Amino acid sequence: MNTMRTALLMAAMTALLGVCGYLIGGQGVMLFALAFAGISNMIAFWNADKIVLRMHNAKQVDQHSAPQLYNTVAELAKRADLPMPKVYIIDTEQPNAFATGRNPDNAAVAATSGLIRLLSPEELAGVMAHELAHVKNRDTLTMTVTATIAGAVSALGSMAMFGSLFGGNRNSPLGGLGALIVMLVGPIAAAMVQMAISRTREYSADRMGGEICGNPLWLASALGKLHAGAARIDNEAAERNPATAHMFIINPLHARRMDGLFTTHPATENRIAALQELAREMGVGSPSQRASAPRVQPTRKSRIPVTEKRGPWGR
Repeated sequence: MNTMRTALLMAAMTALLGVCGYLIGGQGVMLFALAFAGISNMIAFWNADKIVLRMHNAKQVDQHSAPQLYNTVAELAKRADLPMPKVYIIDTEQPNAFATGRNPDNAAVAATSGLIRLLSPEELAGVMAHELAHVKNRDTLTMTVTATIAGAVSALGSMAMFGSLFGGNRNSPLGGLGALIVMLVGPIAAAMVQMAISRTREYSADRMGGEICGNPLWLASALGKLHAGAARIDNEAAERNPATAHMFIINPLHARRMDGLFTTHPATENRIAALQELAREMGVGSPSQRASAPRVQPTRKSRIPVTEKRGPWGR
């Protein structure tokens, strides 16, 4: 079912790119857009994770350079029966995180330096468990490829605007109106597809993440902090690349541009309520409860400029 849903979503994004091309310049541009979509899909399948990580200036870390983050991910990966993913840190004050990669054997998780500074070890574990849930559910390929194609749709919108300014829409079946439609509707349609992908999968990843870390309230507590932090602090790389917004655990964009018209994430309060209900089902009483928490041992002091907290995940 997950594979079929992924294929349908990829087909929808490719068709959207083709329709945008047709409206801009008729059949010729449509064929070019479809060919471009096919090439983008192939490139994205093999390299989209590297592209997205590069967009956000993510730096790979290991057990020595970021012991608490790395060891937390390693222990959670064992609990989730997953291969150890690559671990990255993004140097931005906005607290956030995402996962990427075409499959569990080629996955990566990234956390911002702001997130590591803000969260307790338990909350950090909840967030990383959520990202590993995306890996286990194989959401990462769909989310990453969609980000790539959504970016291409936005690029076509820019081409439409450029063409309309210089009279380049003679082959469009609707003339200048076609370019205007692409400029306005194309990015919105791409955002709606991103919403369809992200909203349902965030709830699923929240639930599985709560089960992986052993206490859903850790993730619930983290989400409250991340929501408040992301609302106050800009993420410049995300603002430059809004097509990647749906990959983050919390929407990194601010509602001051057109991308604020649609949100790619469920309401944070609804996600927290769902996690609190899961905690009741699991018999977990409080965010500080340490039952079934895996113990990890950091090796050396971190060499990156991040203050790591100590706690049950770091002792």
